[in-house]
Amino acid sequence: MGRTRENKQEIIDQLKQSLSESQLAVVIDYQGLSVAEITDLRRRLRPKGAVCQVTKNTLMRIAVEEDQKWQPMTEFLKGSSAFVLVKEDISGAIKAYQEFQKASKKTELRGGVMEGRALKQAEVKAIGDLPSKEQLMAQIAGALNAVATKIAVGINEVPASLARGLKAYAEKTEGDTAD
Repeated sequence: MGRTRENKQEIIDQLKQSLSESQLAVVIDYQGLSVAEITDLRRRLRPKGAVCQVTKNTLMRIAVEEDQKWQPMTEFLKGSSAFVLVKEDISGAIKAYQEFQKASKKTELRGGVMEGRALKQAEVKAIGDLPSKEQLMAQIAGALNAVATKIAVGINEVPASLARGLKAYAEKTEGDTAD
């Protein structure tokens, strides 16, 4: 039994809603994946703020045709397509997909779209190599701690250098009066 026009419109509306909340969309060829494997991929993506949606290319094409931000995706819409829509941790989601890919060896990353730009496979992988949100936060916190430590040492150094300066001045003036 085919889907009704209302059902199709509902799916298109859901796709548009998901895309509006996403920073990155990755298109993968999922041919040969079992339902259990797709479930596993979804389970891996969820903690990274990403979802995997399997839908017909024609429905995704309709969902993105009027949206400049996602329109470049149409070049990847062929064959069996699954869409990884990333809302939060972009590099973490790509890493989660890559780990899934290593385990299943059944999917192929076609490309992605970010900020209205089509991304080739290599560009998506490069984004995956960037530090995750947690790693970036840790790096920033580390840098801030280092700066705070330097400031604290510097502040502690001020009274000591001031005291040395006063002592030197006092000794100099004593020496001047002794003449």
